Amino acid sequence: MPKLKHQENATEELRETFNRWAEEGRGEGMEAHHLPIVEPMLALIDFAPSDAVLDVGCGTGWLVRRLARRLPAGRVTGIDVSDEMIRRARLASSELSNVHFETGTAEVIPAAAESFNKILSVESAYYWPDPAQGLGECFRVLRAGGSAWILINYYRDNPHCHRWGPLFGIPSHLLSSTEWAELFTAAGFAEVTHRCIPDTSATRVAPTGPWFRDVDELQRFKAVGALLVSGVKPVRK
Repeated sequence: MPKLKHQENATEELRETFNRWAEEGRGEGMEAHHLPIVEPMLALIDFAPSDAVLDVGCGTGWLVRRLARRLPAGRVTGIDVSDEMIRRARLASSELSNVHFETGTAEVIPAAAESFNKILSVESAYYWPDPAQGLGECFRVLRAGGSAWILINYYRDNPHCHRWGPLFGIPSHLLSSTEWAELFTAAGFAEVTHRCIPDTSATRVAPTGPWFRDVDELQRFKAVGALLVSGVKPVRK
């Protein structure tokens, strides 16, 4: 199957799945679930008051709203493959004047070149049908000197998440930190770094659902933490 047709099919499968998840209310619970790893990431980013920020895979927009309140002189845009997630994001963000939401994918970001100073993506990149193309698009819409930050809990270096792939029910990429860094470099990014962000939040109840076998596995997963990969778009000399 030609790559373009395969990507179109994968994108439509993602859209249908995340629309269903949105209707099930799963988007609204993401803030509490991800905040223990997102806050350490945000502490590493040197935001300027007037930054233009893009959140790729924004879901119902919880991180967009958080950043918009932090950067009242800036502009924060969220894109998501799911039009239902975007509909809910717009409704939940109606009181904020410095936010914007669009349906879109990492592979085809609906923005002009050099539109943003910062690009963030939380728990989204391993679903991208073509991560290399997605990072290429991030590079295109990023301004020179700007930075991109990808944070994911599903990656090869954390063995306690490896069995999640079949549980997602949609295609995903289980890549190592080195492989993600290589994709950043291949897209043109410089100063590429990666690190683990442990989840230090308290484990108050035993895990439910299929993701972890018991409390010990959950705690080991949190101790290894999420993968944060970042890179800077070089300034032309």
